[in-house]
Amino acid sequence: MAESEYAACPSCSERKATKVSFTWWGGVIGPSLFTHVKCGGCGTCYNGKTGKSNATAIVVYTIVVLAVFGTLGWYVSTI
Repeated sequence: MAESEYAACPSCSERKATKVSFTWWGGVIGPSLFTHVKCGGCGTCYNGKTGKSNATAIVVYTIVVLAVFGTLGWYVSTI
């Protein structure tokens, strides 16, 4: 996607944003799933498709990933 194709920043209305390729919460996969972008004006990170915060999606994603790996770890330790 070109920079002008992202939604405007919810904080400063700037349309210049760059795609985030890695985060602590989602590694490489999470930011791609949620079109996570960083505003070129103020640095706010948000959903590049909707122009809204990814906070709820990040929390749900983190809980699901922790549950899956926690269950997998528990299962492997019982074998």
